[in-house]
Parts: sequence; C-alpha cells; structure tokens
Amino acid sequence: MKPSGKKGKQLFSAVVLAVWLSTVAAGQTLESYPSATGSQGGVAIPSSQGPFGGSVAQGKATGTVLPLSFKDAIDRGLQNNLGVLLQSDNTLNARGQKWNELSNLLPDLSAAISENAAQVNLATVGIRFNRPPFAGFPTVVGPFGYLDSRFFLTQNILNLKDLNRVRGAISNERAAQYSYKDARDLVVLAVGNAYLQALAGAARVDTAEAQVETAQALYDKSLAQQNAGVSPAIDTLRSRVELQSRQQQLIVARNDYAKQKLALARAIGLPSGQEFSLSDKAPYEPLTRQSLEQNLERAFASRADYQAALQQVRAAQRFRNAATAEYYPSIDVEGNYGVAGTNIGNSHGVFAVAGTLRIPIFQGGKMHADVLQAEAQLRQSEQQLENLRGQIDYDVRTALLDLNAAADQVEVARSSVELANETLTQARDRFAAGVTDNLEVVQAQESVASANENYISGLYAHNLAKVELARAIGYAEQGVKEYLKSK
Repeated sequence: MKPSGKKGKQLFSAVVLAVWLSTVAAGQTLESYPSATGSQGGVAIPSSQGPFGGSVAQGKATGTVLPLSFKDAIDRGLQNNLGVLLQSDNTLNARGQKWNELSNLLPDLSAAISENAAQVNLATVGIRFNRPPFAGFPTVVGPFGYLDSRFFLTQNILNLKDLNRVRGAISNERAAQYSYKDARDLVVLAVGNAYLQALAGAARVDTAEAQVETAQALYDKSLAQQNAGVSPAIDTLRSRVELQSRQQQLIVARNDYAKQKLALARAIGLPSGQEFSLSDKAPYEPLTRQSLEQNLERAFASRADYQAALQQVRAAQRFRNAATAEYYPSIDVEGNYGVAGTNIGNSHGVFAVAGTLRIPIFQGGKMHADVLQAEAQLRQSEQQLENLRGQIDYDVRTALLDLNAAADQVEVARSSVELANETLTQARDRFAAGVTDNLEVVQAQESVASANENYISGLYAHNLAKVELARAIGYAEQGVKEYLKSK
C-alpha cells in the first residue's frame, strides 16, 4: 500500500534518500581508499606480503608513544627491513662463491708427519726363499719403522677454465653488491609508500571527524527546528541518516589508519606493540624537474638494478668462456719436500717434483653440454638486460606523467575544497534562515567530503610520484628525503 498525502510523500522521499546515502557511503568505503599494495603508475611497489613488507624487529616496546618522522622511518627500514637483510646475505654468499672459484687457482699447501711401524710377510707378495742359494732366508721382515715429514704443494700453472670462472664469480659478486643497493632503494620505496599511506589515513580520520561534527550540528539544528514546529520531520530524518553515514565512514577511516600504521611498523622493524605517532605532515612542494632525456641518462647510469644486470651479463660471458676453455690443455705442478728416515736423528732430505700437461680428448659430450648451457645462460642474461632497459624507460616516463597529473590534481582539488566549503556555508545559512530545507545542506556536505577525499588522494599521489621518480632514476635513498621535505 502506497502512502498518501503530504506526510506520505515526505516519508517516501526520506526512505529513498536513506537508501541513496547508504549507497554513497558504501561506495566511498570500498573505493575511496587506495590499496596498500600493488603499483602506482609504472613503478611496482613492493607488496606487504613479500620480504620488503616484513622486517626483523629490534629492541622491545616502550610504554611511551614514539614520534616517528619520515626520515626516521626510512632509516629504520634500511636497518631492519627483511628485504635488505636477505640481500645482504646474498652478497655474502656471492663473496663465498668467488673465493670457492679462486681456490682452484691459488696454491694448495699442506704438511704431514707420519711415524710408521710395519712387519711384512714377503710370501704374500710372491717372494719365496725356498730354493738355493736363498733357502732358509726368513720370509718375514720386521718389525721395522720409519719417520716421514713433508710439505706438499699443488699449483695450477695454466688453466683457462678456472681463470674465466674466477672472473665470472667476481662479476657475480659485483652484481650482488649492486642488487644490495637496489634492495635499499626498494626499501625506500616500500617504507615511503607505507608512511605516505599512513599520513593519508590520518588525514582521512581528521576529515571524517570534522564531517561527523558538521553532521551532528546539522542534526541538532534540524531536531531543534522540528521541536519548534518550523521544520518538517523529514529534515530531521535526512540529517540523522547523514550523521550515521559520516559516523560509519569515521569507523572505517580509523580502522584503515590503524592497519596502515601496523603495516608501516612491520616494514621498519618496530617492536610489536610499540605505539608511535607520525610527526611529519604530507608536504606539497612542486618538484623542479629535469628533461626526459636527462632523467633517462641518469637512470641508465645510476639504477642499481641495471648495473647489476650488466654485471650478470659479464659473468655469463666469463662462464661461457670457461666452458669453451674446457677444450684447451692445462698445466699444473705438484711437489713435496721433507725428511725421511728411521727416526728424527737418522733422517735425510727427500723431495719429488712433477709437472703435468693434461690434454682433453673425449669426455662423453660433457664439454659440449657445458658450452650449450653457458650459452643459454648468456642469452637469457642479455635478454633480461634489454628488457630492463625498456622497463627503465617506461618507469621514468610513467613517473613523470604521474607527477604532472598528480600536481594538477592537487591544484584542482585544493580549489574544489574551498568552493565546497563555501557552498556548505551558504547552504547552512539558507537553511538557518528558512529559505530552503536541509537537503541542500546534505548535498553540500557530500560535496565537501568528496572534495576533501580528492585532495587527500591527490596529495598522496603527488608525494608518491616523487618517490617513484627518485626510484626510477636511481636516486631513491638520497632523493626521497630531499623531495619530501617541507619548506
């Protein structure tokens, strides 16, 4: 049964309005807040589920609230983040592999002292004395003893395979060192993004609290006017729906902010349960940018991941040369020197020296297999290097596009906030004067909320674009602190 009359139409309009506001609130709850993982623009942001989202916590939680600046967060992340710690261990492992290959070229020197006692039955080795003139000669000799003390030396003189493998291992160690520097840049990107998201979350909480206060004031005003008989009940109902929608958004904003702080704490290694506050605010400073060509030139010269890829190609070339060198002869020398005798007082110097030329003839296809595998690895390394060149070009271009778009977005959003606030003020004045109902005020509040969200999102995107650009040109660790400082 449909409601009839003026009151029925007002009630029907209130229900429709309630459904509409609930839909708007739900849409903002699900879509307005940027994701904590994934990517912005062209630069992939390390996921909170990967090693760069974790850390090795240091110390114990204190009972005080720790003020955490952007610089402090970056410094803690560079010390405690799991991604950079794991890459540091990879660098140590590459150094060990280098020394393992180098050991094949270095001298192998050892010493041994032996004191021997023996008794030998000559018959067991086929020596028998049962015929003249040796008949009656004892077949058992001993017991007897002797002392042997020597130094043993083995040295490769010419081995092109081992020489090239050492050179390849050295290039791999350099690649690991560059990868460690790249890991530090990724930590800056991950921690910077987490801190900026937390700042945006804090701004959303402040905005939501202000919107709740505004909605509460509107509801109180509508209820007072209804009680005075100068405002219909639908105005009170409409303002109450608006208040509850804003309260719901505040709950969501506070919960998201708490989780964003937890993600930041995990990335920088704060002890579990350590309370902290963000001491910095999201700055907005237009960045003095270089040309695209200058940024690309700097990126190819400074990106640690690109330098690591170059070293990996060189390492693959060395290992391919080493596999080819298996066909070549090799020369080594072995020798020993020491004393031998029945005892230490009755001994004499002894030595032996041997030089060996080894010429490979046939090893069942092993050398051919090693060459094919090394060649495949070289081709893969070269292809990955070329792909990375294209990725760097893409990263720089998209970072610049994001930076330009975000700067424009901030300017427009800032103007929109001012206009929306002015509209809200006029709507409230009109409602207080009885010129219109509070629907105009509710719509103005929605415009203010939308404008504030656009401004917060634009400011976050602009600052993140600075971090992405610093990462894209290989200047993250030094540049981010400079880009995001307030003037």
